[in-house]
Amino acid sequence: MRIAPLPPLQCLIAFESAMRHASFTKAAAELHLTQSAISRQIAQLEDFLGRSLFVREHRSLRLTIAGERYAKHVQWLLANCSEATLDVMKRYGDQELTIACSSGVAVLWLTPRLGAFRAAYPNIHLRMIVRDGLASLSPAEFDVGLYYIRQRAEPHFTARRIFDEEVYPVCSPGYLDGRKLEPADLAQETLLMQEDGQRQWMSWPEWFRLNDVQMPGSPKSVVVNHYPQLVQMAILGQGVVLGWRHMIDACLAEGLLVRATRASASHGGGYYVVSPNDRSQNQAGRLFTNWLFEQAERQTMQHAPQQTARPAA
Repeated sequence: MRIAPLPPLQCLIAFESAMRHASFTKAAAELHLTQSAISRQIAQLEDFLGRSLFVREHRSLRLTIAGERYAKHVQWLLANCSEATLDVMKRYGDQELTIACSSGVAVLWLTPRLGAFRAAYPNIHLRMIVRDGLASLSPAEFDVGLYYIRQRAEPHFTARRIFDEEVYPVCSPGYLDGRKLEPADLAQETLLMQEDGQRQWMSWPEWFRLNDVQMPGSPKSVVVNHYPQLVQMAILGQGVVLGWRHMIDACLAEGLLVRATRASASHGGGYYVVSPNDRSQNQAGRLFTNWLFEQAERQTMQHAPQQTARPAA
């Protein structure tokens, strides 16, 4: 039996958050999206229903009569769906491990290394959740995560920094024919941009601002909502993309990408190994956490600047 009609789940989540906060801006902050993304999802839901859910007034937001009726059902359904989901996802035993990360971390850093972990620990049963926002994860959903955090993790997570942040533009070797541009000149190139990316991740306007450059109001750009695809477009010579050091290292080492400028930027954030603090790690979680830090140390040593040995006196 087909259950219909059903609106998109992300629209219901945006609606529930906006209703609870009486604010698109606060809902965007909670879900780590832009305010425009929340507004579009609400508009999409209203188009689907054929009803207005909010009365939008100057600096205020309130539910319509239809919105009030719908909100009660949506909250109940989402809460029950979450409870049922967590019940099914409960895991037992020291050899069960669910890891979580963003799509960029999964494609560029973690997946190429997982074979080595599985070879070292063949009895551990792995499950991976790829979700771009740590805020969208419940502590019950995963055991160990690897995420970029700009400031601090939520209090229900324990976070240990594994990499510092450094962001610099990269492109294919042939895109600039080996030239390295100044940030101001880079603003005239085709910029590969992520649409509605997580708020804490650095955007092109922020990168230029941190390098004292005013980004053009209408830059040449291609906008995509999936970061690994942007990296692939850069590899194919279709523009310049922001690359996060450590995550993009393999592409640079293999010659697929090169730095487009010597300039870089940072918000002071970094990548963190994250775990829920409402329970102690099982054996698989401890082994995987230690393995992550070993991999990070090995990568740091591989890409450390070479020191020129001085001749003995």
